[in-house]
Amino acid sequence: MSTINTSSVNSATSNAQSQVQQAAQSIISGSTGNSSMDVATLVSALVNAKTAGQTAALKAKQTSDTTILSAYGALSSALSALQAAIKNLSDGTTLSTFAATASGKGIDPKAGAGAVAGSYTIDVTQIAASQSLSSAAFGATTQLGTGKLTISLGGKSMDVAIDSTNNTLSGIAAAINKAANNPGVTATIVTGTGGAHLVLRSAVSGAANTINVVASNVQNDAGLSSLGVTSTPGANGAASSIVSSDTNKAWHQSEGAQDALLSIGGIEARSASNAVTDAIAGVTLNVSSASVGNPQTLTVAPDTTAQNTAITNFANLYNTVVTTVNKLSSYDKSSKSAGALLGDSTLMTIKNALASIVGGGVGKGTSVVSLAHIGITLKGDPADGTLVVNNTALSAALSNNPARVAALFNSTDGIGAKLNKSITEFTRTGGIIDTRNSALNADLKSVTTQQNTLADYATQLTKQYQSQFTALNKLMATMNNNSAYLTALFGGSKSAGALATNK
Repeated sequence: MSTINTSSVNSATSNAQSQVQQAAQSIISGSTGNSSMDVATLVSALVNAKTAGQTAALKAKQTSDTTILSAYGALSSALSALQAAIKNLSDGTTLSTFAATASGKGIDPKAGAGAVAGSYTIDVTQIAASQSLSSAAFGATTQLGTGKLTISLGGKSMDVAIDSTNNTLSGIAAAINKAANNPGVTATIVTGTGGAHLVLRSAVSGAANTINVVASNVQNDAGLSSLGVTSTPGANGAASSIVSSDTNKAWHQSEGAQDALLSIGGIEARSASNAVTDAIAGVTLNVSSASVGNPQTLTVAPDTTAQNTAITNFANLYNTVVTTVNKLSSYDKSSKSAGALLGDSTLMTIKNALASIVGGGVGKGTSVVSLAHIGITLKGDPADGTLVVNNTALSAALSNNPARVAALFNSTDGIGAKLNKSITEFTRTGGIIDTRNSALNADLKSVTTQQNTLADYATQLTKQYQSQFTALNKLMATMNNNSAYLTALFGGSKSAGALATNK
């Protein structure tokens, strides 16, 4: 339990007493005619003597509360990091993850939710492609006429108005690209030896996503009508074909729209995208041209590497919590310095609860499994409380006895689930940490109020003493002047005076 440092209070009080003694000497000196009083110093010393002890006590309390709040902040941060690390362990997500690998080139598989262990022969015969068309050559600045171009892609279309302001190839390309309802067609100009070509590309792959262009209401035709083209999807996902509206100024298909074609264990499959997501449950097959004609084996197996990493990360972050707790509750005999939460009951409750979960087992009777069964043990020093991971033993447990690991981290009463529930209780609004923080913040608010009240009192006292001792100083100055006059007139112990010598 944290206490206010009384040494600072005692030091402030002692210093105030010393200042009062110096101020008292000022009064004595002034009253004996040696000098006038140092009113400012006297007032400051007296006010400080009245308030120093309480000022120091409030400051010490403020420092103590702030230090404890900071300590709870560090603890909450460590607990939150641990909770984030165990999320996928506590709900079973991590231990149900799979990894997919391909034996050859051109297939980059990714296993996700719903994947199951298995082995598959994959044979890719064609990858998906986006259609790309290039028009016949025209002069770069030739005005092709006016009218309308209706451009469609995969069942969606847009109308592009062509007038005298945009009826060159570059103007048409710009109008296509900036159209608000563009279905996914991009236009560029490529200039070759024969002139400029309008190039249209589909933003999406797949046999069904073909580009069609219809020119209508053409006036002053100088080539606009020849920009019409009809695309036909290939059968069974094969590459598309085209027919130009003007065979003398025909379009060229540089790449056809086509699906990815593959077989999985002899079962034919198609995909409009090269990210094949619906062929094997829970697995995405990312295929490229290197996979074509390169049959290979796909293996889906539990991702023990990711599982090992997740469990090791859990142990490391649990150790961060334990290290934080140990630091906050430590005491150094040589320096006599204590942690901010030494003896704090809230901290001890959290420490004991977490240690009980991590040190305990899951299950009943002979089926009880603990962290030690998968190669995670407590450090040799019982007072330390941190975990040590035997990576070889953990890897062996994940590979050879995954059911035991799954039981240890089951989503009902597994270690991850218990820790998650416990940490939630500690850190939630209204939980024990929040309750302590609320009390500390309320105390800090009270301290600030008391400091403001004390400051107002000091200001009032300063004015009062300033007035009183200024008047006293004037009185003593008058008395000293009168004393000097009388001594000069009547004489003193060492002088005869003016009257005695008839001067």
